[in-house]
Amino acid sequence: MAAWRRAIELSLADADLERLKSIAQSRTEPAGRVERARILLGYWKDPSFYAVGQALGLHHQTVQRCVERAAVEGSMAALDDRSHPGKEPTITMEAKAWLTALACRKARELGYPHELWTTRLLARHAREHGPAEGHPCLAKLAQGTVCKILDQEEVKPHKVRYYLERRDPDFAEKMAEVLCVYRKVKLLKKEAAAKNKRNDAVAVISYDEKPGIQAIATTAPDLPPEPGMYATFARDHEYKRHGTVTLLAGIDLLTGKVHALVKDRHRSREFIEFLRLLDAAYPTDTAIHLILDNHSAHISKETRTWLADQPAGRFEFTFTPKHGSWLNLVEGFFSKLARSVLRHIRVSSKQELKERLMAAVDFFNQDPVVHTWTYKLDRAA
Repeated sequence: MAAWRRAIELSLADADLERLKSIAQSRTEPAGRVERARILLGYWKDPSFYAVGQALGLHHQTVQRCVERAAVEGSMAALDDRSHPGKEPTITMEAKAWLTALACRKARELGYPHELWTTRLLARHAREHGPAEGHPCLAKLAQGTVCKILDQEEVKPHKVRYYLERRDPDFAEKMAEVLCVYRKVKLLKKEAAAKNKRNDAVAVISYDEKPGIQAIATTAPDLPPEPGMYATFARDHEYKRHGTVTLLAGIDLLTGKVHALVKDRHRSREFIEFLRLLDAAYPTDTAIHLILDNHSAHISKETRTWLADQPAGRFEFTFTPKHGSWLNLVEGFFSKLARSVLRHIRVSSKQELKERLMAAVDFFNQDPVVHTWTYKLDRAA
């Protein structure tokens, strides 16, 4: 005959009792903690495993195990799950290290047509070659396991993060020259603000070209949005190319005005045409200082010959370092143009694209923005 189950004496301090009541009524605590808190409170009121189990819809043995644990470890400790050792990992640390090292190589180095790994391809390669490399635990490696291993090592072989290599041995010196010009602009702005009058003795232009702007036409009319029906414009996937144009633009760093030309190409003759545009835009006694890159058109024999015929001090060039176009403030204007005017643009011809680009320049010049450089300006020599 089975022995009678004896009631276990369960004593609860006032603090524990209040805490258990709070947990038992909580909507944010884990369900297991709430259930065990209710068991202990129920047993504290009526020390019967069967009665508490019936009231809470639980088996009486579940109630008994919870109460026995609370009597030994304490009421609050009995609310938490016991730690479980879990299953021994089947993939060894050596196999994980081999897989991580493999992910740090390019897939094409191992004979695949892919440039970079996909997790599916990496898992397949590990299954096929891992056992031969001394890692039999990889024979049934799943794609999801690959993702977990790479996440632990913070390796993402399917992604590319771009960086900018310094290819100019004189990068620091040339950057300092550009920053000196920007600091000069800052001083000229302060002087103009103090005198409430701009100094016309000098004009500083940040210049560059934006080539390859595509003149793309639609093959069917765009469909407009309709409230309650279509939230966006609808456009046919097919398109027609009409060629490309180049925007030659320079922004006056003192006034914010943009000087621009739109041409089919950007050779020396187009650059000289832009210089003529600047020459006509400023008084003859104004020194025009340009910040520009090392494009061949800017230093060609044709350009140097034209500059030699100009009055002394009329034009002065400061070149950005090679691979350092980010130092040129006009790049910010090009970014703004691309994000606003050129975004999703469609035209019927190359001429229309030219006209719309010049109209965009006129639009921005109605409310010119004075660009200011601040990065590392205090380090300029």
